[in-house]
Amino acid sequence: MDAVSELKSNRQFGLLVLPGDGIGPEIVDQALRIVAWFGDYLGVRFNIEQALVGGASIDEHGEPITETVMEKALRADAVLFGAVGGPKWDHLPRAVRPEMGILRLRKDLDLFANLRPAVNFPEIVGASSLRPELVDSIDIMIVRESTSGVYFGEPRGIKTDEKGLRSAVDTQAYSETEIERVCRAAFEIARRRGSRLCSVDKANVMETGVLWRSVVTEIGQEYADVELSHMYADNCAMQLLREPKQFDVIVTDNLFGDILSDEAAALSGSLGLLPSATLDMADPKRPRRALYEPIHGTAPDIAGKGIANPLASILSFGMCLEYSLNEPAAAGMLKQSINRALAQGLRTADIAVFGEEVVSGEAITDAILAGLDEVTAGTQKALQS
Repeated sequence: MDAVSELKSNRQFGLLVLPGDGIGPEIVDQALRIVAWFGDYLGVRFNIEQALVGGASIDEHGEPITETVMEKALRADAVLFGAVGGPKWDHLPRAVRPEMGILRLRKDLDLFANLRPAVNFPEIVGASSLRPELVDSIDIMIVRESTSGVYFGEPRGIKTDEKGLRSAVDTQAYSETEIERVCRAAFEIARRRGSRLCSVDKANVMETGVLWRSVVTEIGQEYADVELSHMYADNCAMQLLREPKQFDVIVTDNLFGDILSDEAAALSGSLGLLPSATLDMADPKRPRRALYEPIHGTAPDIAGKGIANPLASILSFGMCLEYSLNEPAAAGMLKQSINRALAQGLRTADIAVFGEEVVSGEAITDAILAGLDEVTAGTQKALQS
């Protein structure tokens, strides 16, 4: 049996697709072209179902995600998500805004580990706002706790006192169990990479930070092969820009992870390049449920123009290949084809520097598919010879 045949296994995989708002539908459309290619290549039947989420769901159903869609998400093997939100819905109360759709998915599916890689593409090192020598060859994985912390803590809200003055409260709360499971997942990921884990907190001023540092230190005793360090969140924000290559895996809470992973976009050059996977990693070797999404927003100013960068969405499916389908070789093929397209000079507007020609999202996806065809044709030719 040849290498290609060994990959084919006639598997079925339930994929719920939630394009969302703004550029979400157009970038997801390009990612689905990649899904179709790998379905043929791997012999996987992707049972794809599309549904509304975010502002699109609010317009149609009056809520950011319906019970029907949640039931579909619970049945699916994975969710491929686009982006939600936009000025059209900014006036709505927080509880019914588009972003509540993604937060509910994470919470109800218990997707507690959010993996956000920050990787430099050598072909576009000039797109970063930092000096090339700082970002060349960086490969950082940020593991963000995603179902607890200040985004979900109670009490929360805004109230007005008898004098008409308003005050607001958000509650940052973590249990030992919530900290332990995401940190254990981070240790397992570090063990498969460079065996270095940096835990980020604010133990100097926050009680949740004290507990976080204590729990991760205790777990670290079980992972003697992984070098554990600690850093305050404000210092980590500075170090990411000052000396990013010092990091391998970073684990942190929901709020700090949100901020630091977006900051890491400056290392690669654009939010349009960064994927994410949000997983139930109770079994670190195989996530039970998973949601894959680019970390960028809806970019309503360019929506519908065909110029949005689809690479973060495509790379998010690449993470699906690796984590849900257990096909790291296929994920590697996809990255190789993306590098090939970038090496050919193909640039969407967000990663183009002065003087470079700008292409559409469809054009860059065409080039990725052509690269995949070329790689597989070369492999089959080599096997036949």
